Amino acid sequence: MTLPAGTPTQQFIGGAWRDGAGGSFEVLDPATGEALCSVPRAGSEDVTAAISAAAGAQPDWAATAPRERAEVLRRAFELMITRREELAYLMSLEMGKSLIDARAEATYAAEFFRWFSEEAVRIGGEVRMAPSGANRIVTFRKPVGVALLLTPWNFPAAMATRKIGPALAAGCTVVLKPAHETPLTALALGQILDEAGAPAGVINVVTTDHASELVATALEDERVRKLSFTGSTEVGRILLKQAADRIVNCSMELGGNDPFLILDDADLDAAVEGAMLAKMRNGGQACTAANRFLVAESVAADFAKRLAERMAGLRMGPGTAEDTQLGPMVSAKAVEGIADKVDRSVAAGARALIGGVAPEGRGFFYPATVLSDVPRDSAVAVEEVFGPVAPIITVKDDEDALAVANASEMGLTGYVFTRDLARGLRVCERLEVGMVGLNRGLVSDPAAPFGGVKQSGLGREGGYEGIDEYLETTYVATNW
Repeated sequence: MTLPAGTPTQQFIGGAWRDGAGGSFEVLDPATGEALCSVPRAGSEDVTAAISAAAGAQPDWAATAPRERAEVLRRAFELMITRREELAYLMSLEMGKSLIDARAEATYAAEFFRWFSEEAVRIGGEVRMAPSGANRIVTFRKPVGVALLLTPWNFPAAMATRKIGPALAAGCTVVLKPAHETPLTALALGQILDEAGAPAGVINVVTTDHASELVATALEDERVRKLSFTGSTEVGRILLKQAADRIVNCSMELGGNDPFLILDDADLDAAVEGAMLAKMRNGGQACTAANRFLVAESVAADFAKRLAERMAGLRMGPGTAEDTQLGPMVSAKAVEGIADKVDRSVAAGARALIGGVAPEGRGFFYPATVLSDVPRDSAVAVEEVFGPVAPIITVKDDEDALAVANASEMGLTGYVFTRDLARGLRVCERLEVGMVGLNRGLVSDPAAPFGGVKQSGLGREGGYEGIDEYLETTYVATNW
């Protein structure tokens, strides 16, 4: 496979494309395991240069009229829509997701630029009388400052635009460090924002396969005032400790162990459709993916049979092939992790209705897998699988389902299927998660607040709340 013509493969710093002081590293095609190209490995000099560029551009960008900032984001949205096919192909190539999923992501990612172009002009403040009557309380909002954005490989466009959009709308400048598996999409976004009119230094993209070194250098720099990270809870804990030294403002979108509850009165046809979305979107490689199917005993066997039939019919192949429905996993390490969790769970008593064994041959593939009779303490029930594996756990009733669902340190997304709306809302209210899909297998929306509770994160992205993560409030006491 070859890269689309014009795909940038250098870092973007201060409005210019440049190589890295640390040499280069290869970007692999997960469908073959072969190298697509090489990109720069940022050295400390590159990190400092990117922060300097962002800090230099910060005052003027913060002072830019909100409408002007909005127009840059609006033009970026339009460019992304125009280039949707190119972006989709690039994501399929470097990450492995099917073109169906990649096209959906390209559109979804672009919408964050449109949404936050509209929010840029709605940054408000407030005037009110103090309760004592002694003075007025005046508040206004201003950008936090230079933001370090760390994005994962599973949604290389959407996770970047979900952070860049509100940051630029708020008046922050950014240094984006994408995952080493998927740097090309981020570089393409840098190119798009440059063409959309973002001034030099407002958007900087640095690439590396030595992330810990780059991030440590950046967080030690007093000019970095914001850290936004999407990734594993384990890495999030480390970053929070590093950020604590300088009290850096942090947003964390971390891991999940998302429960999918099917109550005894659920429409099973609708539940299967929802399960296919919630489980198989992006090949199960999503923090919002259903990780545990908690199914009422009376319908568990029927649901398992229907889900296995649907998942068995998925066509597995390279993401760039038009007929592929399940692409490769992102790396050999990812396949090994999925296989290990499935093997340990089967050894503990789970039964594979379909799948359960990685195919031989080149590429990083794992088949659609449905496990029944899953013990509640098995690996697939307590660990995030991050792959096309659907573990089915039977529950006695709503109380039992809620007890199992909430018995996790994670709390990102939940799903509930029932024909009774009031019953469903009661269950939703008691789920310890940040987001719930009620009779829906998809919750993500640029206009909705995205984030979790417990060890699934801090803060919210998207929605009206998303821009707040990049703003600070100043209060003035006065009279007139």
